[in-house]
Amino acid sequence: MEIRKSTPQDIDQIMNCIKAARQLMRKSGNTVQWTNGYPSEELMLDSIENGFNYLIFNENEVVATFDFIISDDPNYSVIENGSWLNDENYGVIHRLASNAKAKGVAQFCFEWCFSQFPNIRIDTHETNIAMQKVLERLGYEKCGIIYVADGTPRLAFQKIEDK
Repeated sequence: MEIRKSTPQDIDQIMNCIKAARQLMRKSGNTVQWTNGYPSEELMLDSIENGFNYLIFNENEVVATFDFIISDDPNYSVIENGSWLNDENYGVIHRLASNAKAKGVAQFCFEWCFSQFPNIRIDTHETNIAMQKVLERLGYEKCGIIYVADGTPRLAFQKIEDK
């Protein structure tokens, strides 16, 4: 697999990955995450414009999309029932969406992001068991609860480089 930054011309493939990922969530019992049109095409185009969105390819075919941002996330400024592993600069992974045409996409994404910036924070919905299992298997530690912009809680994870 390989990764490259996306362009506005990739929006249809990005939205197809999001649609497929949303369907996978529903099939696995996650009926509350990514509802009401989230993430929207407008949001994804903004992400592309800001240079945050990436595509994952497998044998020259798009199999996933994600955002990777090396910057403070305002939703992470308050954490309940725990604490972050450190207060250093960090990268954030958001909106990982696979179209299920390749296995190991989440692991590939998380390992690539960690190789770019070895202090990563990520959150997921409590009903997204598959994502939680991948994160824990890859050494991400559950740090507590954060709240996203709409006020709903998310499980917060972090992985830092061993020093």
